Amino acid sequence: MFKVGKFVNQTTTEMKKVAWPTKDELVASTIVVLVSTFFLAIFIGIADVFLSRLVRVLISGVF
Repeated sequence: MFKVGKFVNQTTTEMKKVAWPTKDELVASTIVVLVSTFFLAIFIGIADVFLSRLVRVLISGVF
């Protein structure tokens, strides 16, 4: 039981050292992540369509 108590005490001490973001910082970071994810999804979708068509052409023996 001593180890569990020591762990909780050390964890509490470390959590007090954390620089927690403000609400405005959190909202701004969340927006950046969502917008970045959206554009990355669009890019991957377009790349997938292009590469799928390329592979389909190569398999069909057009070249």
